Amino acid sequence: MKSVWGNLLYNLRSMHFQVFCILLCVGLIPIIFLFRVITNTYDTQMISQRTDELQSYGTVVSNLVVSTGYLSGHTSSEVDSETEEIANIYQGRIIIVDKDLRILRDTYGLEEDKTLISTEVVKCFGGNSEKKYVNDLGEYMQLTMPIVDPQLDEVCGVIVISYSVKNLENISHKVSHRVLFLLLGIALIIIILSFVCSLILTTPLKKVTDSINDISKGDMDIKLDMHGYSELVKISESFNQMIDVIRKQENSRQEFVSNVSHELKTPLASMKVLSDSLLMQEGMPEEIYREFLGDITTEIERMTQIINDLLSMVKLDKDNAVMQVTNISINELLEQLLKRLKPIAAKRNIELVFESYRPVMADVDEVKISIALNNIIENAIKYNYDDGWVRVTLNADHKFFFVTVQDSGVGIPEDLQDSVFERFYRVDKARSRETGGTGLGLAITKNAVLLHRGSIKLYSKEKEGTTFTVRIPLNYIP
Repeated sequence: MKSVWGNLLYNLRSMHFQVFCILLCVGLIPIIFLFRVITNTYDTQMISQRTDELQSYGTVVSNLVVSTGYLSGHTSSEVDSETEEIANIYQGRIIIVDKDLRILRDTYGLEEDKTLISTEVVKCFGGNSEKKYVNDLGEYMQLTMPIVDPQLDEVCGVIVISYSVKNLENISHKVSHRVLFLLLGIALIIIILSFVCSLILTTPLKKVTDSINDISKGDMDIKLDMHGYSELVKISESFNQMIDVIRKQENSRQEFVSNVSHELKTPLASMKVLSDSLLMQEGMPEEIYREFLGDITTEIERMTQIINDLLSMVKLDKDNAVMQVTNISINELLEQLLKRLKPIAAKRNIELVFESYRPVMADVDEVKISIALNNIIENAIKYNYDDGWVRVTLNADHKFFFVTVQDSGVGIPEDLQDSVFERFYRVDKARSRETGGTGLGLAITKNAVLLHRGSIKLYSKEKEGTTFTVRIPLNYIP
């Protein structure tokens, strides 16, 4: 029972049902209003037309009454025949009253020579400017008209015309039925169109839902292709972009696992080969043992460096990193880094130059920003030519400080510059291994810069050097 109510509630809350109801209301409410307007307008128009016709006949009778002296007691066959004919045509009754309210003519022959007192008749004699008075008498309508003597310019009598509206009601009912059937047909079309339109509008959303379900099951080869409305096209494009990002992240994750496995497997394999060689060969000179053990130590150090870099990357992950922000002198920080790296540069006679345009104090995590800047400067030394130079420049404005590291080194090909911040990416793998690089340095650097809400850019030309520019806000914004 709960499941039935749950499904019913789900269907009532569905976009398909609600859009259908909205379109249905928008379509049917004007139909109902239109039906009322048409029928009421038709009824009013029919009664108005019939009243106008009788008013014209009443004017004719009024002129005959005045011209024949009917109100003065003269008999007139023209008046009698005209009133009788009009009464028969419209299935009604005509009464002529003189100014003493005495009935001179009654087509029914029931009230002649009697006195007629009614509000409408009195109003006509009272000089009311309105000539037409219509009262609802069930199946009859009544028209009261004054008889005006043109010579005396005064009301000398009244004509009361009562006529049946039963035939008008029958015609009105027939017309209403036809209009109702027509509008019901239109309403049926509107219901069908509302259902189809709501289905058309919600089908793309169902397609998106199905695609998301497929992704949750691990199918990353989904691609939406929706046409028609610009909103649907935009949803399709945004969804495909999201899928591309997810697919790229998944590929990056798999590649990362593969690279980590490879990077750790290589030194382990080397150590195994060296240790097996030592075990298989007995009585080897001490120098050979020392050489093999030295190689094993080198591989251990390399594996340790990879693990340390991986730990640094985990610590600098944007979702997990904890920032220890303090206000420090960036000038002093760079001087300490250059002092620490100076022995490495001196081995290859590479000149380190530091240029500071002003004292800079900034809110940074000293450890993380030190790692980032150290990696950039150390790379500038490692991937440089002997007797080259590395220039570090510090500047600032009212919002940011800028650190530029420029070198005279080997440079980075233009088509590879977008990839240097990826994990385990190496421009020259052979040279990287010689210099001890793991391919994680710039990825760590980028994470550290982003944690400070900063940005990093590079400009490089092959064999002409590389320039990295780091921009960090002076005030840290959590």
